[in-house]
Amino acid sequence: MAETQKTEGTVATPVWDIPVRFFHWALVLLIAFSWLSSEMDWMEWHMYSGYTVLTLVLFRVIWGFVGSSHARFSDFIYSPGAVIAYIRTLPSRTAAKFAGHNPLGGISVVLLLLCILVQTGTGLFSNDDILTEGPLFKQVTKELSDWLTTIHKYNFNVLLGLIGVHVGAVLYYLIYKSENLIKPMFTGRKHLPAGAAPATMRGVGLAIVLLAFCAASVWALINS
Repeated sequence: MAETQKTEGTVATPVWDIPVRFFHWALVLLIAFSWLSSEMDWMEWHMYSGYTVLTLVLFRVIWGFVGSSHARFSDFIYSPGAVIAYIRTLPSRTAAKFAGHNPLGGISVVLLLLCILVQTGTGLFSNDDILTEGPLFKQVTKELSDWLTTIHKYNFNVLLGLIGVHVGAVLYYLIYKSENLIKPMFTGRKHLPAGAAPATMRGVGLAIVLLAFCAASVWALINS
């Protein structure tokens, strides 16, 4: 049901589906817990957290092809020309309206997903030379495991940098451009120009099936 029209000719329009919103906030919590569990040396819990993160990211990649309209990569991967044109609008205090991710936001999503895949993938083969070994440690040589462990260690700093840029961009939009990008990730709705078409939503049932498939795949991988 459409909500009451706001001033400036905008209405609250469905944009983000439940699976995207669940993925986003679950990932925030799990990455924070992964960092904490590593710092506290709760390595068993750290590994469980990593498996869950891997499951979620695999799901998000699949959902990027079969999910709701604004969840799909085709919706937020723009041409270089579109990205450059968008960058030129950044100094303006008026936010350019995009139903889904804007061109730079789309790049941010792709980079974060790739970085998290590297983080979780290398973690499967890592070791700490003491007690903890990833579930696939014995599938590679010790030298290769050590190399992947080094990547796992330093890639987390890259991930923190990407997260910092992401948070900074959200705050920039909130403070400088007066556009709240946080609320829609809770409510699923954005205030868009009147007449904007709502997103084509896919069923939650499909998302549950895909998430279960990803969880089973990760379980099979770590027990191979």
